[in-house]
Amino acid sequence: MKIRPILATAVAAAVTMPALLLSVTPAFADEKPAAQTQDKTQDKPSIAELEKAAAAAKAAYDDAVKAESAAEAALEAILSDTNPLAVAAEAAAADAAAAKADADQAVIDAQAVVDALPETATEEEKAAAATKLTEAKADAETAKETKAAADAAVVEALDARDDERVAAVRKLDQAQKATKAALADKTAADEALAKAKEEGGEDGEDCVPEARLTTVVTGLPSTVVAGTKVDFNLRVTNGTDKTMDEVLPFAYVHATDRSGLKSIDDLVHLQWSSASSSKWKTVDNKHYMDAISPLKAGAHADIKMRLKIDASAPAGNGVTFVAGDYFNDNGTCGGNPDLEGYEFLIAAAGSKPGKVDDAKPGTTKPNTSDVKTQTSASRPVNGSLAATGSSSAMPQLALASGTAVAIGAGAVFLVRRRKAGTHA
Repeated sequence: MKIRPILATAVAAAVTMPALLLSVTPAFADEKPAAQTQDKTQDKPSIAELEKAAAAAKAAYDDAVKAESAAEAALEAILSDTNPLAVAAEAAAADAAAAKADADQAVIDAQAVVDALPETATEEEKAAAATKLTEAKADAETAKETKAAADAAVVEALDARDDERVAAVRKLDQAQKATKAALADKTAADEALAKAKEEGGEDGEDCVPEARLTTVVTGLPSTVVAGTKVDFNLRVTNGTDKTMDEVLPFAYVHATDRSGLKSIDDLVHLQWSSASSSKWKTVDNKHYMDAISPLKAGAHADIKMRLKIDASAPAGNGVTFVAGDYFNDNGTCGGNPDLEGYEFLIAAAGSKPGKVDDAKPGTTKPNTSDVKTQTSASRPVNGSLAATGSSSAMPQLALASGTAVAIGAGAVFLVRRRKAGTHA
């Protein structure tokens, strides 16, 4: 996620259509940044709100998974051979069947005794055998009823188990649907949070201005001769009381010929190196250098910079923009509220400007009125720009950080976007 690249590339692209950009400058100048930011924050939830929503969705999903697991376990228990209702009923039925069999056998045995009595048996013996047979038959009848009741209890237990099974299946189905819905909610919340963290900085919605994250250039000459290279330093300082997990230094150089209308960006080049990467590297087309991870509260990091200008570059004007953006692990982000612009002159190859002062950041207030053309032999900016010798009409353009230098109408677009609080 990067905040600034489009700001820099807009400058180079815009110089090819200055009339169009000049015509829209007043509209950008009159924008109310606070109102724009408020409208966006009303329409979209913040990172913190999305994080809370994602946490709540995860908790709901975890609960749904637990409920589904419990429903599955309940169904398995009901269907198992150890179901309490079925086991108890079947055990009672088995006992009743065994008791009935014993009772039936007792009847058979008592009947055999009666049948085996001899003719010489006394009345007492006959009466005793008959009584025993009667009792055995009564016991057998009782055992039969008990067995019938036990068998009925088994049927009832199995029916009850079936009812429980149906209820458990229904509960499991509901739990599975709830888990699916909770997963969909969790996925949507996670995706919304990830998208907000990835893109939040691009529209300034969640990235905030932080003036205490400063970028300062030292050692950049106010005049650079074409065909030479100069080294200077970029210091990034975290002036806040909190550690920034990742700070991305930003640098962009823009240059034009003396007319201010023809870009010569392809003839100027920025390189960088640092303590962690001593080899010179070209600032890429996104204009960021390697991250400083982390940058503690009150700490600073120095980056060595090198500006190279091709010998074929014509005399003209240039400005080096620097800034810094930070990104924290919790999704918060931000950066310098303004790009800092360090102006310099480009002298023709072979020139000998002698000793020159260092380039300074611009301090002139931005021009928020209608941009008008002017005819002049010179265009002084902070007293640093020499006479151009040109008598053509040239726009006075407001640059980032309030500097004013004629380097193409695209710079107007850049500063207006910055002032409107847009983080592209």
